[in-house]
Amino acid sequence: MTDILNLGCGRKLMNDAVNVDICAEVGATVVHDLAKVPWPLPSGAFRQVYAYDVIEHLDDVPCTMEEIHRVCRAGARVHITVPHFSSANAFTDPTHRHQLSYFSFDYFAPDHGLAFYSSARFKRVRSEIVFYPTLANKLIGRLANARPAAYERRWAWMFPAWFLSIELEAVK
Repeated sequence: MTDILNLGCGRKLMNDAVNVDICAEVGATVVHDLAKVPWPLPSGAFRQVYAYDVIEHLDDVPCTMEEIHRVCRAGARVHITVPHFSSANAFTDPTHRHQLSYFSFDYFAPDHGLAFYSSARFKRVRSEIVFYPTLANKLIGRLANARPAAYERRWAWMFPAWFLSIELEAVK
């Protein structure tokens, strides 16, 4: 079995990965509703996990992160994309259950003050607020990523982002 996991793959199947989706028609390796835990995947088996545009669709983010943590090896890299809370798409899609921030995944850091809500622990490797590609947004993106707290507190609604790209490392 491969040690790469692609969660909520939809039609974006990855070669050499275990592709998981709720819909059998997309050709996933494993057909499973990710809201139902435990997932039918072995513990500690994956060195790379991709969760592109899936976490915002699931009811329980802490539970989802705990399952991701369970299936990860120590030091595994977890790649996540979710709509930024300022994106119109975050609220337009009726299947989105959560609107997330640059700092949302910090709650799973070992030293976060509210980390007691979950047993899953991850270290942030990289976070990026991504903007729709225009010339003006290049400058806005640089400023937002240099000062994400200030951006989300003051400017997010004037200059909405497109999505977040997060890379985490499983801490075990």
